[in-house]
Amino acid sequence: MTANPPSARDDLIDLRAPGFATDPFPVIERVRSAGGSAPALFVDTMEATLFVDDEDVRTILGDRRFVLDPANVAGEVTARRSDALTGLGINPDLVTYLTESLLDKDAEDHTRLRKLVSRTFTVRRVNAMRPAVQEIADELIARLPELADGDGVVDLMPHFAYPLPIAVICDLVGVPVEERPAWRSWSERLSAFDPSRPELMNSALGEMVEHIRGMLAARRAEPTDDLLGALVRARDEDGGRLSESELITLVFTLVIAGHETTAHLLGNGVRALLGHPDQWGMLREDPGLLPSAVHEMLRYGGTAVIAKARYAVEDVELRSGRVAAGARAIAVIGGANRDPRVHPEPQRFDITRHHGRPGEAHVGFGHGVHYCLGAALARQEGEIGVGALVSAHPDLSLVPGRGPRPGAVPGALRLDSLPVRL
Repeated sequence: MTANPPSARDDLIDLRAPGFATDPFPVIERVRSAGGSAPALFVDTMEATLFVDDEDVRTILGDRRFVLDPANVAGEVTARRSDALTGLGINPDLVTYLTESLLDKDAEDHTRLRKLVSRTFTVRRVNAMRPAVQEIADELIARLPELADGDGVVDLMPHFAYPLPIAVICDLVGVPVEERPAWRSWSERLSAFDPSRPELMNSALGEMVEHIRGMLAARRAEPTDDLLGALVRARDEDGGRLSESELITLVFTLVIAGHETTAHLLGNGVRALLGHPDQWGMLREDPGLLPSAVHEMLRYGGTAVIAKARYAVEDVELRSGRVAAGARAIAVIGGANRDPRVHPEPQRFDITRHHGRPGEAHVGFGHGVHYCLGAALARQEGEIGVGALVSAHPDLSLVPGRGPRPGAVPGALRLDSLPVRL
């Protein structure tokens, strides 16, 4: 297999460009107008093809003719994810924790890991978290007035959107309260990876791995009923088929993925609601719209804009173009979620759009075998968090002249700041 090499072609869309990170939708609509696909330079500097239409995105994410690991494509492999990361300066001893997660596995390996987590990360366990999630949300909201400035303005990102999901996932996994600031710091360094400073990624990842080793040792010495204790028991009962490094990677993935995406679901969602006062007013009058509102938040401004690159194991004809065997395709989740063939008037934010409809019309949680394992928990946090904000501060508003500050992480829709007036 010959991988798409780095290129200096003028027609490539650079997904690393700051403009794409802060507002990807103009680029997405340009690709849609041009036929639904376009060549691009991925975040690892390798070429791939973007696909923005819902039908193509679902095929790339759900069809077994597409795989995450290039090693699963027949023929010579010239581009491995581990090589790309070591080339960027990541310590070779740490690369496995970035390339061997549940999110990176194909076929049998993915099924094996997912079954293990599914035995512990159950719907029953998530539902049992609801009172705790409500309590955390209420406590955070109760503190907002004392954190506000003299004009009643407070930044929701550090004081609500981030603390809520990290407290929830840490409670679920079993991370003590005093250790949670360290997890937040590691997460920030990992998500804001700067290729010119790989030492920051290496230090964050190295510290996190050693911390998880200690947590696992503690659970073996003294079993617990939290998710981590359950994972350790499930792994031991499984006959050790799950390696220690896989278990560490699993914990790392659950905690980081379990709060980063939800934090920005809350941030982007509240921004959208307050930017459309009629929608905020509807939610204030009818809390029964919360489930539909969260789905619309995911469709309109979900955290993930692009999915991990997939490799075609054979030639595949998609609606918007052909993907040759061995080539890389990128499913643009933000494109599928604004496909007018599936979502009429896709630029319109409408919290009633999903009301009373079964299932999910959007792909905010992905599609196929890699559908988000924590989707139920994220929806629960979104409904409780937004509901608590609306109830406690019905007149919440954005602050003119002090608008939200978007983040600059390629492939994700994030906010670094969300000032609001209580």
